[in-house]
Amino acid sequence: MPKFYDKVDVLKKPGWLKIRLHRTPEWGEVRQIVEKHNLHTICSSGMCPNKAECWSRKTATFMILGDVCTRSCKFCATKTGKPLPPEQGEPEEVAESIRLMGLKHAVLTSVDRDDLPDGGAGHWAETIRAIRRVNPDTTIEVLIPDFDCRKELLDIVIDAAPDIIGHNIETVERLTPLVRSRARYRTSLEVLRYIASRGAVAKSGLMLGLGETETEILATLDDLADAGCSIVTLGQYLRPTMKHYPVAEYVTPQKFAMYGDLARMRGFRYVASAPLVRSSYMAEEALLNFRKED
Repeated sequence: MPKFYDKVDVLKKPGWLKIRLHRTPEWGEVRQIVEKHNLHTICSSGMCPNKAECWSRKTATFMILGDVCTRSCKFCATKTGKPLPPEQGEPEEVAESIRLMGLKHAVLTSVDRDDLPDGGAGHWAETIRAIRRVNPDTTIEVLIPDFDCRKELLDIVIDAAPDIIGHNIETVERLTPLVRSRARYRTSLEVLRYIASRGAVAKSGLMLGLGETETEILATLDDLADAGCSIVTLGQYLRPTMKHYPVAEYVTPQKFAMYGDLARMRGFRYVASAPLVRSSYMAEEALLNFRKED
């Protein structure tokens, strides 16, 4: 890897990456419930910078299908290896956690499970349906793997009818082979295109600061818009450890605001673009915005 990238990593992070605390009564209530019942959210285990803000809004993200991934993307801190079989009771456990936390909006994500014949699609659908049974008023967003763009597997998740279906493009086409494992840029676009073609709300996310150019970012936004993606998020890539892909640039808030404006000009119905934005950031607001327009 280019050595000049490493110089960026040893610099002090800019002030705009400091996390603002949102310790509201709602946040405290959710935290108490999580601690009392030993609930697992990716908000905590993934050390998300927006945890307090999201919990204050009664939104949280859960990772299903274990914590070991069959892929090894260079930007991701998730463990790689041979996963254990899916936990049969997990769908009901996640649904009960959401009930206990009193969530208005729940986000599901997962590791890649290339070891399973259906890539975990059936488990995804069972979890969505369990949440619906136990929490009929909670909206559901999912952030799914690419399932190698096998349409019969995508259909299993789509037919479970979550409110938003996300799949992250992650980075620009040129950098995809360098930072993503097995996943392909064009495959991700086809996944999003198929989701949108089925009438579902398609969402994607893009990390900045990996060495992409402005021209490449805009080309990626064009590709996502062309695929029928309705919601897009842009956030700063932060290197989990020194073993991961290095940061090339800390993109300024002003640039993020510019990219947000340029994304809106391309017709996306909701855009979140700022340094600390993550895939599920302000997720419930995106859905509310959709319903107002419809």
